[in-house]
Parts: sequence; C-alpha cells; structure tokens
Amino acid sequence: MILSSGWFSSRHTHNALAGLLAWVAPWLDPADVAILHGTLRKAAHLAEYAILALLWFRALTRDTALRHGTAAGAALAICVAWAALDEVHQSFVPSRTASPGDVAIDAAGAMAALVVIRRDWLHTASVVTSLLLWVAAAGGAAVLAVDWATGVPPGSLRWTVPAAALALAARRWWSRRAAGAARAVTPSGVDRACPEDHRRRD
Repeated sequence: MILSSGWFSSRHTHNALAGLLAWVAPWLDPADVAILHGTLRKAAHLAEYAILALLWFRALTRDTALRHGTAAGAALAICVAWAALDEVHQSFVPSRTASPGDVAIDAAGAMAALVVIRRDWLHTASVVTSLLLWVAAAGGAAVLAVDWATGVPPGSLRWTVPAAALALAARRWWSRRAAGAARAVTPSGVDRACPEDHRRRD
C-alpha cells in the first residue's frame, strides 16, 4: 500500500534515480535515465509480487495438509486479486494511474516464482545465476570492446566485467571441487581414498 502511494509515484522515483545516476554515472543522458527508470519500476513489480507469492505459498503449506498445487493456485489468486486492488487504490491517488498492464506484470512475477518453487528451485536459481553472469561477462566485454574502438569511456564496466568473470571462475572451481568430493565418497559414506580403513572396519 505504501509503494502504491504518492511517495512512490513515477515523478518522485525518477527524480531520486536521476540524482543517484548523476553522481554514479554522469555520462548517461536523460533518455537513458528514463529508459532505466521505466525498466526498474517494472522489475520492482515483478520482484515484489514474486516475493508475495512465495510468502503466501509458504504460509499455505506450512503445518497444513494443503497440496502444493492447490496452495500455488491459491497464492496466485491472492496475488492477482491484491494487484488489482492495488491498481484501484492508485486510481484514487492524484499522482498515480491505474494500469491493467501492471496487474499482468504482477501476475507474471507471482507465477514465475511459483513455477520455480514447484520445480527444483536450487537448480533453477543456479542456472539463472550462471546465465546472468555470462551475460555480464561476455556482453560487457563486447560493449567494452566497442567502447574502446570508438573512444567512449568504459565507465563502471571496467569493474563489473572482471567481477562477473571472477564470479564465473569461482563457481566453476567450486562445482568441480564439489563433484570431486562426491566421487570420492562411496554410497555407504566410505572414503575411497582410505581403503585400508575400510578393510580394518570390516
């Protein structure tokens, strides 16, 4: 309800973001700031309703006999209903407008979260994280190359691209280490590296 109040109108959040970017990324022009602002506002819709859906799913399945499919459907219905009420509320706020498109975005965020939680969410999160890191590393490197060729200052990419590459290398090292540790242990939990201990216990 607070986020749908006048305090979080597009004008207020745009001014706040523009002030922050003027300090962090002064090379951005007003058109870029406007695009980033609109993207962040829609991403906020997705994120907040994804969190809301997960909280409702947890509340409906904790200490109850409710099936997970039923709980997911109920959580989605609650989120869509709340999104609609939120837009109705915004229609009465002078600095806000009601948007059926925002209800659809909210529903998409809730549905995406519920699909992930109904599947192997750890694997899904790992895949999404790897994908985002590859986009940041490879895509950022391509942009850096273009910037270098055209003489444009690299800005924050000079830090984010190496950071993404290091994160990818760390994930790869960690997954190899975990796989090696899993191979070294038998199904009974005996370490293959110490067969004499195994014989002694027998």
